[in-house]
Amino acid sequence: RYRGYVAPKGKKAKGKKVAPAPSVVKKAEAKKVVNPLFEKRPKNFGIGQDIQPKRDLTRFVKWPRYIRLQRQRSILYKRLKVPPAINQFTQALDRQTATQLFKLAHKYRPETKQEKKKRLLARAEQKAAGKGDVPTKRPPVIRAGVNSVTTLVEAKKAQLVVIAHDVDPIELVVFLPALCRKMGVPYCIIKGKARLGRLVHRKTCTSVAFTQVNPEDKGALAKLVEAVKTNYNDRYDEVRLITGSYCAALNSNVCRNLYRLLHFMKVSLV
Repeated sequence: RYRGYVAPKGKKAKGKKVAPAPSVVKKAEAKKVVNPLFEKRPKNFGIGQDIQPKRDLTRFVKWPRYIRLQRQRSILYKRLKVPPAINQFTQALDRQTATQLFKLAHKYRPETKQEKKKRLLARAEQKAAGKGDVPTKRPPVIRAGVNSVTTLVEAKKAQLVVIAHDVDPIELVVFLPALCRKMGVPYCIIKGKARLGRLVHRKTCTSVAFTQVNPEDKGALAKLVEAVKTNYNDRYDEVRLITGSYCAALNSNVCRNLYRLLHFMKVSLV
């Protein structure tokens, strides 16, 4: 029907010719050699299928009771307003002064059970040999334990009192700073009841006290007492007014900020 019809040619657009796109040379892809002996078996991690991959299960661990208690205690100390009497135990002695203190205290460690046994055995042998029983003079040592330290402070026989910051329950030593200040005895707070325990051959120790030192160590003790008095005894009136800082949880902060934003928007609209 339309065999002889020829469509009219359209007018060509005048202008610059566009350069043809450069021909991209395709790189010959290397064919992967597939070994028919090894069959591909993809794992299926659905329920009841393949063993699940190892994951970090820290959040699902049932921690020991003592770890849970110390974590909960630290959170409570952050969330609640800690009274000044307890908050003062967060202000421990600086590292340099603490090092000098432990260096001096190491010289006055009490004797161990083995040393006491040797001393008594030598004394018994001397007595058996007919040389007479001469009791040895007790050397100056540090006194440990809250009961002994309290008695020494009340009698004003303690020259320096050292208290651990992490005693549990804290009620065991919470009265000691006030007592030392009232009796005029220098006191300080040290990080770690285990460090004090190592001085007196125990696992832990709440507090220790210096009663006497040798003449060659009196200068070192006087310097320590001066530094301790400046940091603790003289600042007691200031420290007893400082309450522990309150730190809200993440959700509480988000809710508080949202409430403030809504309140601000309400005020601005009015």
